[in-house]
Amino acid sequence: MDAVLFDMDGLLVDSEKVWFQVETEVMGRLGGAWGPQDQEHLVGGSMPATVAYMLKVSGSPADPADVAAWMLEGMIGRLSGGVELMPGAADLLAAVRRAGLPAALVTSSSRKIADACLQSIGGHHFDQVVTCDDVERTKPDPEPYLTAARLLGADPARCVALEDSPNGVTAATAAGCRVVAVPSVLPIPHAPGRLVVASLREVDVEVLRALSEGDEGSFPDLRSFDP
Repeated sequence: MDAVLFDMDGLLVDSEKVWFQVETEVMGRLGGAWGPQDQEHLVGGSMPATVAYMLKVSGSPADPADVAAWMLEGMIGRLSGGVELMPGAADLLAAVRRAGLPAALVTSSSRKIADACLQSIGGHHFDQVVTCDDVERTKPDPEPYLTAARLLGADPARCVALEDSPNGVTAATAAGCRVVAVPSVLPIPHAPGRLVVASLREVDVEVLRALSEGDEGSFPDLRSFDP
């Protein structure tokens, strides 16, 4: 295994509920309503996709740049006060660092939002950070993961990516990575080269290495892994 690549929202930090709060507020400014089904439609997506969807649903003539600024202001305001880490995230990040494995944060969020979250996560856990500002095409396109692997000098096929959304899983798989999926808002099915778990508490460095090597015998529940 060359490296470990971590998604951020919903995987390392419990920020999906923060996104929902901000999206609800912004949609109110646009004169529309926001519900769980709307969040499900956008989970794991980019800011431009979110803004375009909100303007379409609300029918508002607002400038997309203004809507994006409202979203960014709302998120930074909340995240700067600290964000809750997902169960098992701190322990896994520390274990990857202790093992001397290169690691990258790969997120569809902006650099400003990533920096705000890194105050809680700890930037020392990552050798590289790839945000939507660093690529032309965001998830589900593989570019973010290919970029992270390139920056780390790693072969994508020898990397394990950890994701919580179908968009993220699609991106990592298309890049050639093995994937650990921890579904948050939307379900993620089992598939070859993919381990689906309920929490990062079920994942350690040994599990990551076994997944990278295609060693399904290392997993107690073989239904979770299809080599």
